[in-house]
Amino acid sequence: MLPVVICALVAVSLADNFDTAYPELEHYRTIIVHENGPQLSVVTEQSKVISRRGGNVTLPCKFHRNESLPTNPKLRIKWTKLTSDYLKEVDVFVAMGFHKRSYGRFHGRVFLQDSAPNDASLVMTELTLEDYGKYKCEVIDGLEDGTGIVSLDLQGVVYPYFPRLGRYNLNFFDAERACHEQDSVMASFEQLYDAWRAGLDWCNAGWLSDGSVQYPITTPREPCGGKNTTPGVRNYGVRDKQKNTYDVFCFTSNYKGRFYYLIHPSKLTYAEAVSACQKDSAQIAKVGQMYAAWKLLGYDRCDAGWLADGSVRYPINRPRRRCSPTEAAVRFNGYPDKKHKLYGVYCFKGQN
Repeated sequence: MLPVVICALVAVSLADNFDTAYPELEHYRTIIVHENGPQLSVVTEQSKVISRRGGNVTLPCKFHRNESLPTNPKLRIKWTKLTSDYLKEVDVFVAMGFHKRSYGRFHGRVFLQDSAPNDASLVMTELTLEDYGKYKCEVIDGLEDGTGIVSLDLQGVVYPYFPRLGRYNLNFFDAERACHEQDSVMASFEQLYDAWRAGLDWCNAGWLSDGSVQYPITTPREPCGGKNTTPGVRNYGVRDKQKNTYDVFCFTSNYKGRFYYLIHPSKLTYAEAVSACQKDSAQIAKVGQMYAAWKLLGYDRCDAGWLADGSVRYPINRPRRRCSPTEAAVRFNGYPDKKHKLYGVYCFKGQN
């Protein structure tokens, strides 16, 4: 009995000394031990998948449960989309047993692949420009849960834009609206960065979808951050969305329809251009549609023509004399007086 008493007294003494030596640990003594490790894991085989507007895509996600666990009829699979600032999640799809539901603009366009009992992959159809971004796959199995992130990228083109009012006249919400009016969305930083790596050089700052203002420079020069600076994407940081005004970088992707230059016997005013496209069972084309035709389809035409926003542009893929001799580009003739009878017109005929 005596050795037991002595051991007990030593243990109490050591405990008291430990408390005296480390008083800051007094309230942090709860230890949780997982004897068998995690009971559930979620794996995304690809961190990024690439598609195009109007296409279909599968976002990969699989989960692995401990084989000793019984089947859980209430196991839940949930997909959400992260906002560009990563502060919120938008519900996309939820499944629990036979109960399945898609949300908002994803309704009717998303469903589980269900290729195996542990397959949580999400199939998305009729992709839109707004579908671009990061998605979270979450599997909830009682008290256990696991998540994985998959990025959905779209083939497309980033382009700088400013309205008839002139440069630096758009707050964030005006910029967002301006891109939508041109069959586009605001570009993300990742899209602008990829465009810069592909050679985009533009010396005017523009809004991006995360609320930041940036611009891409491949050839440093004095008016654009300095001649002795390194090439890169210049960053003004996050700005006041209401008060600050800049240009905007828009993004667009493939379209369903036909973009074309309308053959007409004479040059047209803006009003005549709109009417001419309508008579051809089409609409006057938008800036985003011209950029998509130029970048994704190789469209090339050395004729300046009206577009829906009142600007005059023409797309060149084969640089030549009098037609963008130094580079392939969408050439911009400005916003002329709409009454000038000096230009042709580009039309767009959509496919339903």
